[in-house]
Amino acid sequence: MLKKVFGSAVFGVEATTITVEVNVDNGVGYHLVGLPDNAIKESNFRIAAALQNNGYKIPGKKIIINMSPADLRKEGSAYDLTLAIGILVASDQIKANNLEEYLIMGELSLDGSLQPIKGALPIAIKAKEEGFKNVILPIQNAKEAAIVDGLNVFGVESIAQVINHFDKAQPLEQTTINIQEEFYKNLDVPEFDFADVRGQEGIKRCMEIAAAGGHNIILIGPPGAGKTMLAKRLPSILPPMTIREALETTKIHSVAGRVKADTGLMSQRPFRSPHHTISNVALVGGGSYPQPGEISLSHNGVLFLDELPEFKRDVLEVMRQPLEDREVTISRAKFTVTYPSSFMLVASMNPSPSGYFNDPSAPITSSPHEMQRYLSKISGPLLDRIDIHIEVTPVPFEKLSDDRKGESSIEIRKRVTAAREQQTKRFEDNDSVHYNAQMNTKQIRKYCVLDEASKQLLKTAMERLNLSARAYDRILKVARTIADLEGVEELNGSHISEAIQYRSLDREGWLG
Repeated sequence: MLKKVFGSAVFGVEATTITVEVNVDNGVGYHLVGLPDNAIKESNFRIAAALQNNGYKIPGKKIIINMSPADLRKEGSAYDLTLAIGILVASDQIKANNLEEYLIMGELSLDGSLQPIKGALPIAIKAKEEGFKNVILPIQNAKEAAIVDGLNVFGVESIAQVINHFDKAQPLEQTTINIQEEFYKNLDVPEFDFADVRGQEGIKRCMEIAAAGGHNIILIGPPGAGKTMLAKRLPSILPPMTIREALETTKIHSVAGRVKADTGLMSQRPFRSPHHTISNVALVGGGSYPQPGEISLSHNGVLFLDELPEFKRDVLEVMRQPLEDREVTISRAKFTVTYPSSFMLVASMNPSPSGYFNDPSAPITSSPHEMQRYLSKISGPLLDRIDIHIEVTPVPFEKLSDDRKGESSIEIRKRVTAAREQQTKRFEDNDSVHYNAQMNTKQIRKYCVLDEASKQLLKTAMERLNLSARAYDRILKVARTIADLEGVEELNGSHISEAIQYRSLDREGWLG
């Protein structure tokens, strides 16, 4: 008997429906075709044990299973449940009406219980697009799949529940969530708050500007100055995610298997902080079966690279294209996948190998040659993509011991959001530019017009501070954001002078 069951394969952040044809006939043998990987080929052992432990069996007949489209590589153990139900129905061990209305996925344990799978959200989205009415998934994945409106999602704990649903008319319980409630319940509950930061008012101001304009930023300071603490609080002042951004972010984390079982829609912007020993593939994504890397997991959020010069230079270089294009394309011989990677880069570094620079009280200092070698690990092209360089100094004892709380992240976020709204309106006719940091040369000339006094100020600063040519456009972009935070359209000298302060690494002597 021939029966069809439907599953799904995930490539990049999109899913493709897989038709599983199971034919049980006289003879012997178990044949699985359609480019399955080793995990799928091994599924017959898991399926046999799971069925046996639940009162069923793989029939002693000739079983041919075709996974269509046959030229598409299938991978992983998520097809266990799909294959098991197909075998039971094709061998007439259970009855299943309206099986064509269901998309079924899940990894089986030997006792028949189900383990979570990756990519539940894109699978559910594709199922809805292709007209399926019902999706059966492991209970751990049900909540994220239930985000999709107009689709019946059933979360199950074991294959026995699925069998009883089809064969014994014991309906499964549908998983439902209120998308609006799910989205808004954690929207204004930041994990870290700027109110807890003592002192560092100048750095907080700088972080506010970076958040308002989407500017990449590097923090330079000695150990213990608070660079990591400040970076962790940046997501709390970014504008709240839209539902579209939340869906994009959840899809990527779903594909990577990083959505928690009790989580539906991710409403907090991600913050990723990889160790400096990370490889190229782990950072940008890839592998034999491509998975998203840290830069894609940071999509719509913040990627924090602590101790930037400690990262391998070739690892830093691979970030240049994603920073520019806001997406990562991974090519293999037979397919190409693309992951979104629109993130804010926040980096930190010590000013020298010893951790101190121009500090007479420092216990150790570095020679000019050691400084040169240390700082040269950061290439000029990468620095070209970082708009703000700011020096972080240790907080004096008087401010550390002050019990008064600083301004909260929610208050700062209000100003940041207002500035972003101005930018959204400014660039509403441009699909590729959404905030100031993304402006090209033409847009800088259009939206960053300087009066004569401001031009002279910028010229003098560049000459006296020996600022490099690449600093010019960056200063104008940051000045534009400062003006937006003030709610004014015209740039003036105060905007330019403040922006000039944020180009520390462009000053002659830093990178030789």
